Formats: sequence, structure tokens, C-alpha cells
Amino acid sequence: MAKSFKELSEREILALAITLEEEDGRTYGDIADALAGSYPATSKVFEEMIAQESEHRRRLTEMYRSRFGDHICMIHRQDVKGFVHRKPIWLTKNLSLDRLRREAASMELETRRFYEQAAAKTNDAGTRALLIDLAEQERAHAATAEKLSEQNLTHEARHEEEQTRRRLFVMQVIQPGLAGLMDGSVSTLAPVFAAAFATQKTWDAFLLGLAASIGAGISMGFAEALSDDGSLTGRGRPLVRGVVCGLMTTAGGLGHTLPYLIPHFWTATIVALIVVVLELGAISWIRHRYMESPWFAAAVQVVIGGAIVLIAGILIGKLGGPGAAG
Repeated sequence: MAKSFKELSEREILALAITLEEEDGRTYGDIADALAGSYPATSKVFEEMIAQESEHRRRLTEMYRSRFGDHICMIHRQDVKGFVHRKPIWLTKNLSLDRLRREAASMELETRRFYEQAAAKTNDAGTRALLIDLAEQERAHAATAEKLSEQNLTHEARHEEEQTRRRLFVMQVIQPGLAGLMDGSVSTLAPVFAAAFATQKTWDAFLLGLAASIGAGISMGFAEALSDDGSLTGRGRPLVRGVVCGLMTTAGGLGHTLPYLIPHFWTATIVALIVVVLELGAISWIRHRYMESPWFAAAVQVVIGGAIVLIAGILIGKLGGPGAAG
């Protein structure tokens, strides 16, 4: 079970800081390697940042040993609630310079917030001073990463304020909203259409879809709100993310449920199927627009998955429908 940040001791905070600096340094190494061929000047900037991260780690290690001895306890970001899970750079192919720059800026933002929170929690004056100093240095790193595009990107550089606002919007609204919309749209397909084809009664299908949508919305809302308190990641208040996720989950299920207010079964079903196509198309577009998923990959993953669930629901419904044996 992961610990919350508030539960960490000063020894664990320093050990985690050492690990974070090591991980950040390795990530910078991956970025430098990815840029070396096309952007050698930018690659050197990241190599310099590797050296700075190494110096940070050295200072933290000296502080740790002076207070707690030579043994450094093993603690990683996944052991503490509040950190964003990052896909390793080397696992992602064909990353653009803009994507790598934003990855570095996001990483530095998270590490800076960690140091600021850690400094506020630390009682030792020397440790607090070190953490505050490192937070300021991470702020400088983030500014450097944000400005790299001005020299290398072929399109017009975005203003830093606009970039930050968009990044926060994606983290605080788009990500939880998209997760909810996908879950609500796909997870309720099978029960709604199974009920519709099993009973041939539109009102029964509507009631089941309404219950499934609201239930899924409540469940997803709580899950999102409890997953991350936002103190280290900048993802915003848990309540806001939970509400966004819960409402979008409910909306995703209600989209193809509302047509069953139409009394005629086949008319309602045809309208519901049209709505399903629109829902899956909207999800694919959002993934492509905000999550940078390739159009084809986003469409195939969402449409195929949704189609399989839809077909499963219809087949299950026909097994128990009016024409079924027994």
C-alpha cells in the first residue's frame, strides 16, 4: 500500500528526494539521447541538466548521511500517493521536440512542488534550507525546458502562460473527464442493449441504463477523487476532478440510454445506435486532440472495443428475448 505524503518521516522524505533526482537524471539522459541526432544543441542542454541533477543528488545524500547514517532506505515515487505515473521515454517512439520539452517541464514542476511541500514539513533548519534551494533550482530548470522550443521548433512558439494553462486544463479537466466518458459510454453498452433486446420494452431498457449510468458515475467519481490529492502533481482539487469524472461517466451512459424514452422499440434502438457512433467518435477525437493519440490508433482502440461490448450486449439480450427457447 502506498503511503500518503503526510505520513512520510523526514528520513523517508530525504530518501525519496534522492530517488527522484536519480530518476529525473535518467529521464534527462533518455531525452538527450532521443534529441542527439536531430537537435544536438538541445541535447547538450539536457546533458547539462543531468549534471545538475547529479549535484542535487550529491547534496541530498550528504545531508541524509549526516542525519541518518549511510543506509538510505529504498523508496520510490510509486510508493507515495500523489505522483503521476510516467511512461518511460525510451518506451515511446517518434517523440517530437515539443512533446519532450513539455515532458521535461512537467517533470520539473512536479519535483519542485515536492520540494516545496517537503520543506514545509521538515523541522530541521539545514534540511529545510537545502530543500528550498533545490526547489528554486528546479524552477529554473522548468523555465529552461519551457524556452527550448524558441530555438528549435519550426512552428510559432507558444507563450509560457498559455502552455501552463493548457497543461493544467488537460490534467485537471480533460484527463478525468475523458476517463469518465470512456467508462460511462463503453461499460453501459452491454447492459442497456441486453435489456432492450431481452425485454423489447424501451422503458425497462431506459430504467436499467439510468441506474447503470448513475451508479457508474458515482463509482468513478469517488475513484478519481481518492486516487490523488493533487498536492504534488498540480492536478487540482480531488473534489473537482471527482465531480468532472463522475458527471462525464454519467453523461457517457445516458447518451445511448435516453433514446429508449421513445416508445417504439426499433426507432429507439436505431437512435441509440447512432448516438453510440457519435459517442465513440467524440472519444476518439478528444484522445487525438488532447492526449496526442494518433487518429487511427485512437479510433481503432475505441471503436473496436465499443463494438465488441455492443455486440456482446445484443447477443446476450437475444438469448433471453421473446423469441428465445423456454
